Amino acid sequence: MRYIDAHYSRRLKKIVLDRSETNLKLLIGKISQLKSEIQKIIVGQDVIIEEMLIALMAGGHCLLEGVPGLAKTLMVKTMSQALDLSFRRIQFTPDLMPTDIVGTEILEEDHVTGKRFFKFNKGPLFANIVLADEVNRTPPKTQSALLEAMQEFEVTYGGQTYPLDRPFFILATQNPIEQAGTYPLPEAQLDRFLLYIKIGYPTATEEAKILSSTTGAKKVTINPIIGAEEIKELQAITREVSISDDLITYVSDIIRATRPDTTTVPFVKEWVRWGAGPRAGQALILTAKARALFYGRYAVITEDLQTMAYPVLRHRILMNFKAEAENVSSDKVTDELLKAISKPKANI
Repeated sequence: MRYIDAHYSRRLKKIVLDRSETNLKLLIGKISQLKSEIQKIIVGQDVIIEEMLIALMAGGHCLLEGVPGLAKTLMVKTMSQALDLSFRRIQFTPDLMPTDIVGTEILEEDHVTGKRFFKFNKGPLFANIVLADEVNRTPPKTQSALLEAMQEFEVTYGGQTYPLDRPFFILATQNPIEQAGTYPLPEAQLDRFLLYIKIGYPTATEEAKILSSTTGAKKVTINPIIGAEEIKELQAITREVSISDDLITYVSDIIRATRPDTTTVPFVKEWVRWGAGPRAGQALILTAKARALFYGRYAVITEDLQTMAYPVLRHRILMNFKAEAENVSSDKVTDELLKAISKPKANI
């Protein structure tokens, strides 16, 4: 641990160079407060909440998948209440048009001069947090309206570019069991989501607590914990968290091993059609940095990378038809990769 402690010490000195150490600790402490505030409403799902907060700290977007009734929408709304940010919900439907999301131009008249002109009327995408509810229920034409916003944090309409407010965080939900009237997200759009989070059923204890807390008259108030400027500061600090060259090489080895044409892992050759691209490596490093900071560390360790590998690679490894027939998932591929790829020898 001496190496790690020295690593943290050097990194902390660099991070606090232009900041008060006390203010820095208070800011990082708000992450735990934020999680606790969300848990006033959301019972269990600790890992899910943690992954959503990690995505926010890393400046990326989340795709949440779960069967109906698992509080996906409630989770996002509760998180938005704990953040002092603007929030909009978009209910995706088959007849939703791109202009319903992005906005449209309307004809207006100057009452003084009588001159008419077009004015861009911003859509619900112009908010800090956007809930894209049941995103797979709308056609690809409307789904693609999110692409520029998710990647470039701006929207182009009528030849003019409009920047989006920062921080900008999209949380999209989808139902995995209902196929009628749905349009699977294309791989290019899936890749824009930093994390693909699967929500499972609660435990027996958690379910009993849910039933008890949601069927009574008691109301819970969610207090805003952190604002836009503090979140932007956290996102900047996250990028400053240290990662060693050995761990970067480890990430590269994992990502390259997902590709059937270059991998040395037999399991990948058998079950995978397409592997992950360089964006997956970027996502893995960024989310590992955010996880390190989430737990009060200023340098990434191997555990951070291994934990975040699942939500990062889940939607970036394309399984072949044999895998789909045998019900072999991308998470199983990640299991095998983490077993096969040698960890860095240093205690980091």
